[in-house]
Amino acid sequence: MAHYLVTGAAGFIGARLAEVLLSQGHTVTGVDNLNNAYDVRMKEYRLRKLQALPGFTFQKLDISDRGSVEKLPAFDAVINMAARAGVRASVENPWVFYESNVLGTLNLLELCRQRGIPKFLTASTAGVYGDKAPHPTPEDADTDHPLQPYAASKKASEVLCHAYHALHGIDVTVVRYFNVYGPAPRPEMVIFRFVKWITEGQPVELFGDGEQSRGFTYLDDIVRGTLAALKPLGYEIINLGGHQPLNLNELIRILEKMIGKKAMVKQLPANPADIRASLANVEKAKRILGWRPEVGLEDGIGRLVDWYNAERTWARETVKP
Repeated sequence: MAHYLVTGAAGFIGARLAEVLLSQGHTVTGVDNLNNAYDVRMKEYRLRKLQALPGFTFQKLDISDRGSVEKLPAFDAVINMAARAGVRASVENPWVFYESNVLGTLNLLELCRQRGIPKFLTASTAGVYGDKAPHPTPEDADTDHPLQPYAASKKASEVLCHAYHALHGIDVTVVRYFNVYGPAPRPEMVIFRFVKWITEGQPVELFGDGEQSRGFTYLDDIVRGTLAALKPLGYEIINLGGHQPLNLNELIRILEKMIGKKAMVKQLPANPADIRASLANVEKAKRILGWRPEVGLEDGIGRLVDWYNAERTWARETVKP
């Protein structure tokens, strides 16, 4: 069994990934700065579940703090799920995104170099492809024209990863995620916001005409693909994304049916930072990792709705009205 460092361990994907590693008998050191980028109750909820499991150790730590990262010991691999995420928030405060996503990645790569850690896996985003990509989008599509600082910061972190692989021989895998959803998500995620607003009879804020489409990917599929990418690969960038494109108008109709309530849609102007369409080409993941998404949209969305109903007394307060 291996000992892993999982950063962003109280985050949406990081927490579930750590949970699965622990269930497989590995030990996990989780770090997270528990910042207030969104309602910290969601992070505390995920963290409590992890701290109840054997083999998990938690340390409150900010990966952008070089001194703190340098004090960490060696691990069999570093899995970097820590990040500032969010398209619109990155437009409002780009500095904090670069501190976490670029400087934080650099500090962790240095940890790998200094401690002789052989494997570094980091999460990136479909946002690096910008708004002119072919659909479905392969890994070799243009990534030089991101639309917001969030995607730009992730692109910068990818480039750093390649430099450390080339210079120091660190085995690096970059997994580019496409629109992940599932239970206990970040509150600003579109499916979660729509679930909350429709359930609570509040206006559903819809930017643009609602025809913007996404290849939504269920959380457990993402975790399964990420863990498969821990094997030695040299340096690889691999898409992990959903196989069923869905536009936001269709999403609202599915949720209305599941929840049993009519959405009160509030139409807002399109946001220039939003990508019109996003859908992954996952042929590389199938070839290299033997991975493909398995959870269908209605099944996955149903699991999220069920989770929201079970945790509704507090979860509804994490999304702004």
